[in-house]
Amino acid sequence: MATLPQIAVLGAGIFVKTQYIPRLAEISHLFCLKYIWSRSEESSRGAVEIAKQHFPGVECKWGDQGLNDIVQDSSLIGTAVVLAGQVQVDISLKLLKAGKHVIQEKPAATSIPEIETALASYKSVCTNPGLPIWAVAENYRFEPAFVESKKLVAGVGDMMNVQVIIEGSMNSSNPYFSSSWRRNFEGGFILDMGVHFIAGLRMMVGCEVTSVSAITSHTDRTLPPPDIISSNFKLENGCSGVFVMVVSSSSPKIIWRVVGSKGTVQVERGKVDGKHGYLVSLYSADGQCKSTFHPFCGVHEELKFFIHDIVQANLKQGNGYEAEPRSSFVEGARDVAVLEAMLESGSKGGTLVNVKKF
Repeated sequence: MATLPQIAVLGAGIFVKTQYIPRLAEISHLFCLKYIWSRSEESSRGAVEIAKQHFPGVECKWGDQGLNDIVQDSSLIGTAVVLAGQVQVDISLKLLKAGKHVIQEKPAATSIPEIETALASYKSVCTNPGLPIWAVAENYRFEPAFVESKKLVAGVGDMMNVQVIIEGSMNSSNPYFSSSWRRNFEGGFILDMGVHFIAGLRMMVGCEVTSVSAITSHTDRTLPPPDIISSNFKLENGCSGVFVMVVSSSSPKIIWRVVGSKGTVQVERGKVDGKHGYLVSLYSADGQCKSTFHPFCGVHEELKFFIHDIVQANLKQGNGYEAEPRSSFVEGARDVAVLEAMLESGSKGGTLVNVKKF
């Protein structure tokens, strides 16, 4: 029987405890979880206690020495980096330089300069193009709702207009509301949350956003600025659209809508039979509407693809391997670039800003 690949999770916060551990448990037959690392012993032990229900052999690592142990452990082939946005890139690169494959939580980086430096550093450590694998965990690209909607958009004729309306629920009842790192970098919740919605947009339309013109404002003083953004954007296919995001609304609603010459495709977040997910609707030219509900499963799917990729890449050492493109660091960088352009435009009173290409 083949030996299962060994991985480590770096991070022990809310998302690790509520999403990574349960989702990894669903595919536990594919790998061995060797370590969970955190900066503090207490945090690491708290996450390990939860993980031991599914991975009885998992060990605690913490602090600088624990991080060095993971970097130097040649038995580890994959790592998941689920840390504060400001430190993820540096730690990911340290692991990549040690030859380990990395899946890093979004956002890919906190700014365009950090992305440019990161890509140059990554290129210098790659033994082959794209190896070790540096994936960004953008689960929206793996949600079946967006996979389906992308196919449906191809069948609604010429693209005429695109609308993305985000009325979020980031208030004191949200577990991430008090997250200090999201409050301490440029863009705050707009950047951290917004990359998801840009990923959904780019997935649906199948092309890039080339330029934006945005107005930003700050209304809710319990949130870092800005907390509202309204942007026009232009796609490379010539189509225009609007992106509106309110970080905290009393009536949350999340919709992507692509209007074509032969019909319209809409994706709306919702809940059916107690399950959260997305309702995908196709409105045809004859007035008919067909809808399908897809429960959330993006985190499960992205982690499953990552495990598959690192196993295959390990088997084909030196012969090259092309990992799942939806997870690539560059894809995550493109999401950040769109938000960065919108935020820059907003800071300049709506000036047209071209989106940085990666």
